[in-house]
Amino acid sequence: MIKKKQDPFTRGGGTLLPVASLPSRYGIGTFGRAAYEFIDFLKEAKQKYWQVLPLGPTGYGDSPYQNFSAFAGNPYFIDLDMLIEEELITFDEVDSLDWGERPDWIDYAKIYKERFKILKKAFENSRHTETAPYRQFCEENHYWLSDYSLYMAIKNHFGGIEWLKWPDDIRLRRPEAVEKYKIQLNQEVEFWNFIQFKFMQQLHNLREYARENEVIIVGDI
Repeated sequence: MIKKKQDPFTRGGGTLLPVASLPSRYGIGTFGRAAYEFIDFLKEAKQKYWQVLPLGPTGYGDSPYQNFSAFAGNPYFIDLDMLIEEELITFDEVDSLDWGERPDWIDYAKIYKERFKILKKAFENSRHTETAPYRQFCEENHYWLSDYSLYMAIKNHFGGIEWLKWPDDIRLRRPEAVEKYKIQLNQEVEFWNFIQFKFMQQLHNLREYARENEVIIVGDI
C-alpha cells in the first residue's frame, strides 16, 4: 500500500506530525536526523509538544491503530543512518535497496520487502548480546518482549498468516509446542529482540534530546 505523507499542523502550543511523515532517504520517517531537526524547529517556534501517532508495529493496511503489540515499537522507525554510524551496516548496502520513487509518498510494500533485509544484516553484525544495556533491556522488558519476539518469529515462520490459521499445537499454546518453536526459531527470536532493543534505544535518545530542549513528545490526546 502507498500512502501520502501527512503535513504537520500546529495547535495550542504543540504540533501534530507522525514520525512516518518526517523526511527520509529510506522511504519513511525515522528517529534520525530529521526528528532532531524537527525538535529544533519546535523549540525555535516556541512549541512545547510534539504529538505523534501510535508507534507500535503495524500489520496489514499499515494503520498505526492496528498493532501487533501494545508494548513493542515499529521497526520502520529505526534510523538506518544511525546503524551505519555504528558500523552495523554500510551506506552502499542501504542505498542499493529500492525505497520507492517519491519522497512525499510511503510505499509500504517496498519498505516491508527491503527494511527487514537490512535490519537482518545489522543484527548479524552486532555484538549487542554481549553488552550490559542489552541484558538490562531484556530483563526490564521480559514481561512482554519474550512473548512478542516468539510470536513474530512464529508468524514469519508460517509466512505471515494470522495466528488463527497456525497449527493447533502452537495456536493453542501447548507447552511442548511453545518450547519446540523457542528452540527451532531461536535466532529469529533473537532478531526480534534486537529490533526492539534498537527501537527503544533510539526512541529514548530522541526523547532525552526533546526534554533537554523543553519539548515533550506525546501520543494521541
